[in-house]
This record gives sequence, structure tokens and C-alpha cells, in this order.
Amino acid sequence: MNNYSDKELLELFHKKDNRNYAFNLLVRKYQKQIYWHIRKIVINHDDTNDIVQNTFIKIWKNLDKFREDSKLYTWMYRIATNEAISFINKNRIKYFLSFTDFENHFANSFTDDNFFTGDEIQKKLQKVILKLPQKQRIVFNMRYFDEIKYKEMSEILNTSTGALKASYHIAVKKIKKYLTEN
Repeated sequence: MNNYSDKELLELFHKKDNRNYAFNLLVRKYQKQIYWHIRKIVINHDDTNDIVQNTFIKIWKNLDKFREDSKLYTWMYRIATNEAISFINKNRIKYFLSFTDFENHFANSFTDDNFFTGDEIQKKLQKVILKLPQKQRIVFNMRYFDEIKYKEMSEILNTSTGALKASYHIAVKKIKKYLTEN
């Protein structure tokens, strides 16, 4: 597969005869990144696969409307993040769970997940991250694991960079505190 730039993929997509091919290339280019971004939010492998599929369906339906005000992957991450958060909120409401109970559900599903291949230290870190409030968890994952810059994160999450920096630093403090105490 050739490594097309986002601009080249969009140009290819806008040519009616190449839409399917261009979208296929786009999916191949970003599927893994989108999967892991969503996986860090919803934890469960099967749920993640469903959300990734829904994300790419939304991208397909709206790609011709993409105005290029932001980078393509930023726009796609925003869709993926919104899909993951919507999934969490729907399931939390569906099962009448408080945020705390739902976080505990995540922690339990994480420890039972056969697709997690990390060692004990990684499991401990993931359990701590799951104890963070949803926004702090998303910001921490995006900054720490995905190395997304605050400016891009701001576009994805529609939040100021100052608020994101604060969320990240609070999350780091909570994680350090928990890891040193346990």
C-alpha cells in the first residue's frame, strides 16, 4: 500500500470513481490508531470493534462534508471519541449505573479481557487510569500514550488547551499518588 497523505486521500475520495478505494486506504491508514484510542476509553475489545465500525461508518457518511478546518485525523479522532463517550453514556443509563459503578464495571471487564497482553505493571497502571474521571482518563490517554499535542486535543475534545493541561496534570498527580500508596 502506498503511503498517501491525508490531502491526497481526500483528493482521491472526491473523485467519484475512486471513493471506495480512497476510503479503504483511509481505513487502513487509521484503523489501528482509532481502535487503540477507543479501546483506552471503553476497555472491552468487542465493544471497541463495534465502536470502530460505527466510527468509520460515520466518517464514510460525512467525509464529503469535511471542510478541512482541522487535520483529517483530528476530525476522525473527534468522531471516535464522541462515539466512545456516547456508547459509555448509553450503557451507563441502560443499566442504571452511577459513574462509580460503571468505572468498577470497566475495571472488572479489563481484568477479565483475554485480549490484554500487558504485564502486571501495565495492568496496575491501567487499573489506576480507570479510576480517573472520564475526561481526565481520555486526556491522559491521548497525551501520554498517543502523544497528541494539546492544540490538536483541544480541537478533538472541543476544550481549551489550558483546561486540558490542567486535566492532564491532575490525572498525573492522582496516578502517581495511587501508585506510591499501593
